[in-house]
Amino acid sequence: MPHFLPTRRRFLQTVTLATVAAPAVVPASVFGANAPSQRIGVAMIGTGNQSTIDLPAFLRNDDVQVLAVCDVNTASYGYQTKDQFLGREPARKLVNAYYAEKTRSGQYRGCDAYVDFRDVLARRDIDAVAIVTPDHWHGVMTVMAAEVGKDIFCQKPLSLTVAEGQAMVRAVRKHGRILQTGSQFRSSPACRFCCELVRNGRIGKLRTIRTFLAWNNFTGPGPGWKPMPVPEGFDYERWLGPAPWAPYHADRCLYRFRFIFDYSGGQMTNFGAHSNDIAQWGNGTDLSGPVEVEGLEAEWPPKGSLFNTALRSKFRARYANGVELICETGEPRMGARFEGSEGWVQFGFGGLKADPPSLLKTVLGPDAIRLDVSLPDRKEDVYGNYLPDHVRNFLNSVKSRRDPIAPVEVGHRTASLCHIGNIALRLMRKLRWDPAAERFDGDDEANRMLSRPLRGPWRV
Repeated sequence: MPHFLPTRRRFLQTVTLATVAAPAVVPASVFGANAPSQRIGVAMIGTGNQSTIDLPAFLRNDDVQVLAVCDVNTASYGYQTKDQFLGREPARKLVNAYYAEKTRSGQYRGCDAYVDFRDVLARRDIDAVAIVTPDHWHGVMTVMAAEVGKDIFCQKPLSLTVAEGQAMVRAVRKHGRILQTGSQFRSSPACRFCCELVRNGRIGKLRTIRTFLAWNNFTGPGPGWKPMPVPEGFDYERWLGPAPWAPYHADRCLYRFRFIFDYSGGQMTNFGAHSNDIAQWGNGTDLSGPVEVEGLEAEWPPKGSLFNTALRSKFRARYANGVELICETGEPRMGARFEGSEGWVQFGFGGLKADPPSLLKTVLGPDAIRLDVSLPDRKEDVYGNYLPDHVRNFLNSVKSRRDPIAPVEVGHRTASLCHIGNIALRLMRKLRWDPAAERFDGDDEANRMLSRPLRGPWRV
């Protein structure tokens, strides 16, 4: 066991006994009417590509103070775009610069940077954590955060496996924590309206839901690829964490982790976590799932390639209400199209569309089925507002102690649909799924794929 990995009991004892030095506090004038005692102390765990969106979404709230950032990478290029220079030090500088701009002196050094997320969890002044790491860390970090009393904003897909998602649900509920899944399209008024049209029968009887996945946007090294030296400033052992040990390659980590099964589920869990979440919401099955799933088509990288998730996917699921879901790679890359006996409505990249177009002018009456609203005051639908509104919904829930719009059970069920879709693609046969038991009926091979062993000492 590596020397820097204490047991969970020792970690929890450390948190209980910790006395943390008082943080540097932003002057009250920066936060307007929000006194220091009323602010939510936040730490961001993971400062890669997604953090460039998530971190500003937290910073913009005057009742939040970002106290810490954490990442195994000090700083480097090599993320989604060539010009992205990211890691814990750039993130710390961004936070300090943001708060410094709001002070009279123009100076602020109150954001700390950590390599080990457990140092973040040990701080008593941190109320909530944003987990913006590769998927294989979501389960471990969420369970440990819940155990020490932190609320959690966890990016999608919520879990790496169905079993990890179940453990996350248990931990969040056992310890009375708030968890928001980063499925920000639930905070879009247009997405909600789309699903309300379906739920209220405005397209007639719902028959088919089509969901869309993007093509892979990177190509990894093929068979015969060679390991590379670990770059300075990158703690590769900590990056791997609960995943199986594997030799380092630049295309294994940072943004490209999502194309390797040890860390993610490919575009099925990346874009599928959005598309299938919309589908589940509109179908009224976001706390359940289908009863049957079948792999239809899949294209894979050559055997021996570093990347091993599907290049192209298509699976079919059937729900107990008779609705069929078809999830496949193609345009519009993300979204869900609901097809009924009297028309269709679609939300995703490209906005809200319908046939007949008059559906979009529907006014729902007082007796209509209405879905949860992220921010009641939000009337317009601007794409750039989804993530900030989603974060604001989470912060409101932290204060009210009421569930956010994408609570842990919803995030788990959406991720589970993507996971069992991937399993059906790998086995290429029809599988019967029991959404209550969350197991396949009579298929031991498929059930073994619902969980994966974690490399010690990590567990959920």
